[in-house]
Amino acid sequence: MIFCYIDESGTRDIPGNTSHYVLAGLSIPVSKWKQCEMEVQRVKAKYYLNDTEIHTGWMLWPILEQSKIEDFETLDQATRKYEVEKYRKSELLRLQTAKTQKQYHKTKKNYRHTRDDIHLTLDERKQFVLEIAKLIGSWSFCRLFAECVDKTHFKPAIAKLSVDEQAFEH
Repeated sequence: MIFCYIDESGTRDIPGNTSHYVLAGLSIPVSKWKQCEMEVQRVKAKYYLNDTEIHTGWMLWPILEQSKIEDFETLDQATRKYEVEKYRKSELLRLQTAKTQKQYHKTKKNYRHTRDDIHLTLDERKQFVLEIAKLIGSWSFCRLFAECVDKTHFKPAIAKLSVDEQAFEH
């Protein structure tokens, strides 16, 4: 039996707010799943990300608040987290005006998606992603696959499938 993790990027809507829809998957034999999980957990623990889901796109995004905190890189991780959370609270309070509601909600969403990573510098987050990628790349028994649909050239009438169905079929 094979365990398969599938995730997508982009929207299935045409035109939607993305030009591409990507469906990616990782298949692992069930007999190896526990081993893989333990190896990933070891890397996550090294970066104090034990109970977090890995969102590579958000992890590789610069956290601008960190650049506004003096000597951020030299602080211990608990202080880093405290300082970023303090800055974020003040920024959300500042944005809570009628004129900035759209910016307030966008900022709040960005903060929510990066909440688990604020104790790591951008270089540390890059290193974490690289370690996870190398780890998965070392698993000769697993398969990584993906399908990318360029929605600017996708013709639903010809395909007779939705974008996500087309990607899944391929």
